[in-house]
Amino acid sequence: MVEIIGLLAISWILIWFFEKSNLSVLGLRPTKSRLKYAAILFIITAICCSTGFLMRMYFTREQFTLNPNLKATLIVTGSWLVLKSVLFEEILSRGVLLYILIKKLGQKWAILISAIVFGALHWRNMETLGDIKQMTVIFLWPFLFGLLFAYAYAKSYSLYLPIAMHFGWNLTENFIFPERVLGNTLFISLLQPIVTVSYFIYFTMLLFPKISAIIIDYLVIKRHR
Repeated sequence: MVEIIGLLAISWILIWFFEKSNLSVLGLRPTKSRLKYAAILFIITAICCSTGFLMRMYFTREQFTLNPNLKATLIVTGSWLVLKSVLFEEILSRGVLLYILIKKLGQKWAILISAIVFGALHWRNMETLGDIKQMTVIFLWPFLFGLLFAYAYAKSYSLYLPIAMHFGWNLTENFIFPERVLGNTLFISLLQPIVTVSYFIYFTMLLFPKISAIIIDYLVIKRHR
């Protein structure tokens, strides 16, 4: 939380220095339209992300079971940890810097630069520096989602929309359905049976959730006025 407060303080200084404005440019004042679209985008993104895990359960017989140690405190703590990381990345990648870039360079260049920064952020804590192939793979999808999230901000001048999509995806992938065996998630992944699937099924499970989320969310954002 201290990191978020510090980032907001730096953001306030930057927006005042470059635009003589304040943090209202983040669009955090709740309105009916912002909350409605945020809720819709959160649900759509979470459902799209879930399809990957549902296909894994169907095609590879992977099993998930409800965490036997599930408590209200675990849900609150797990959700907050995900939300906190989302808020930090959104304020950093699509906060006042994106607003300033839009004003100085225009929407297209601003969105592109924001997406590049967001993609590069995912190299953090990854032992892939120097490995071009791995760096490209890690960069690609965050970059594409970064384009979507930045477009959502440029369309609404509010962080509600990118935060909703980002939170919907991360909450599903990191807390509801864990990628690995963890003890502090909603569901627990059991040992995976050895099941051979075709390349088509494999890439469908891998790509469909991401592509569907990007396309559907984009169509919803496009309708925002």
